[in-house]
Amino acid sequence: MPSALSADEPTDRLDVRLAEGPDEIAAAQALRYRVFYEEMGAHPTDTTRDRRRDIDDFDAVCDHLLVIDRARGTGAAGVVGTYRLMPRAAGEAFGRFYTAGEYDISSILADGCRFMELGRSCVDAGYRNGATMKKLWDGIAAYVFEHNIELMFGCASLPGTDPGRLAGHLGYLYHYHLAPERLRPRALPHLYVDMDLMAKESLNPRRALAELPPLIKGYLRLGGFVGDGAVIDHQFNTTDICVLVKTDLITDKYRSHYGRNVRDATSEV
Repeated sequence: MPSALSADEPTDRLDVRLAEGPDEIAAAQALRYRVFYEEMGAHPTDTTRDRRRDIDDFDAVCDHLLVIDRARGTGAAGVVGTYRLMPRAAGEAFGRFYTAGEYDISSILADGCRFMELGRSCVDAGYRNGATMKKLWDGIAAYVFEHNIELMFGCASLPGTDPGRLAGHLGYLYHYHLAPERLRPRALPHLYVDMDLMAKESLNPRRALAELPPLIKGYLRLGGFVGDGAVIDHQFNTTDICVLVKTDLITDKYRSHYGRNVRDATSEV
């Protein structure tokens, strides 16, 4: 099997596009299983363990963004990164959103904006570098262009299920990145965990930002916000927060990259 991609290798062997058929979706689910269950210690059901794939009801109605290493294969065999995307219309037709299982998102639904829900992001252990993340973000940016998305949201995870050990992370997010009230999701009452676990003056904002998981840090650097309250996810061995990102910064950042060729770029995803 070809080697993983090191940080100093050329990235032209990586492609980003939406999954094309059940085999590629299955490859994304298998990657999610390896990362979430084998690496991060999530607790599989018997069916999940037997299949060795992370599967839920939303997979059938979402788009699956893939990073593919052509050195490993041009299709399912080459999948090294994935993100699950669900535009508003698809979620409303399905009748629910994944995030609504943990958060009251009525404020987002009432806003009337064109949004999409993000989730199930993961990257193969040998590809966790800036090159792969850039490919994922290029794909998200193209999707945003194509679907005229104004807001992205979803659950993001901090490792572990002890809020006390995450007090610095949660306190920083609460004091410095709480979403505007008109859009602010709130953890469901029976799941709500207070994020205000440290006084603002006791935090070092620069250090706190640097110590966050890369995915959450990336959202914040795009101007992202968080909802009120964390949620303990015992199945996945994580503490979840709800993240919202207005896409104007993404579109500004990538407009010069796509330029007059936006249509060509978005046709890949």
